[in-house]
Amino acid sequence: MFKHILVPVDGSGTALLAVDKAVALAQAFGSKITVVNVLDHYPFVGIGADYALGQNEYMAAATASANQALSVAAEAIEAAGLGCDRRVIEGHVVHEGILDAATSMGVDLVIMGSHGRHGIEKLLLGSVTQRLLSHTTLPVLVVRG
Repeated sequence: MFKHILVPVDGSGTALLAVDKAVALAQAFGSKITVVNVLDHYPFVGIGADYALGQNEYMAAATASANQALSVAAEAIEAAGLGCDRRVIEGHVVHEGILDAATSMGVDLVIMGSHGRHGIEKLLLGSVTQRLLSHTTLPVLVVRG
């Protein structure tokens, strides 16, 4: 039924819950799993001559964090006897990076975690999952944290 499952991960426990669901479905359907982390290189704001150095340090730290999140997810998938692809994707808007990856890879299911934020926290931090749901026609399985 599902041949290729995409799981966006950010290193959170909620993302690992989504990985667990992806593993169960991949085992049931013989699906391929790809885990992705969208690296947003725009939140850094540098000032003056320190900008280039600060941007490089930010990107190095963000890339290391992305690779760590992907490694943890991949270890969980491999522990279940499955393989997976890992990709760091650069993009300014996280949900658009996920959608672009899903489209370019021919994904037929996205499984992602949702932190279940409400009120002012949701207003301030937003919801990547909600934005993704409102911009895709792909099936999306949302795993609540």
